[in-house]
Amino acid sequence: MTNTRSLIRRAALGGTAVAAALVLAACGSDNGSDTGSDTGSGARTSASAGAEDTAGAHNDQDVSFAQGMIPHHQQAIQMSRMAAGQASSAEVKDLAARIEKAQDPEIGTMSGWLESWGEDVPSSMPGMDHGGGHSDDSGMPGMMDIEDMDELMEASGKGFDTMFLTMMVEHHEGAVEMATTEKDKGRYGPAKELADDIITAQNAEIEEMNKLLGKS
Repeated sequence: MTNTRSLIRRAALGGTAVAAALVLAACGSDNGSDTGSDTGSGARTSASAGAEDTAGAHNDQDVSFAQGMIPHHQQAIQMSRMAAGQASSAEVKDLAARIEKAQDPEIGTMSGWLESWGEDVPSSMPGMDHGGGHSDDSGMPGMMDIEDMDELMEASGKGFDTMFLTMMVEHHEGAVEMATTEKDKGRYGPAKELADDIITAQNAEIEEMNKLLGKS
């Protein structure tokens, strides 16, 4: 009889242990599933945020880049338009036409960004209207002051060619500097891409202008 009770007790304990093990296994499975689900959700959220940052997020540097590069481009276009009637070199006229063709659409693109961000769009280059004694206080590298622009406007022939090329090299170097800052510190993907395009195109034009000036 005693042996029979012992067997029954052992069987019961064994059954309890098996049941407990099954419950723990089930809990472990549920927790693992929940953890995996949470991790997946977190990953999806992070991926979505990353996509949003890439697609549309911008920072103060992006705004400064657009607001500075618009008048910078406007001045380059103003200088280039002078070449049509004042330059003597076909190469200078061709270069000036290419500068205007490239930079005018970029002004429209950057203006669109600023409008979409609710930021001010520069209406004109500082001093472009030749009003009142402006000097280059814009803080933008490579910008010509009003006296430089007046001198270029009064020049013609080979004198204009040399002055235009010399000034435009400096102007382009300033634009490359601004674009490099945007690449390093900007956040808005399209603005950083435009900055990269500006660096590539204007460095090539600097090399071309230096050759025309006989410097390389």
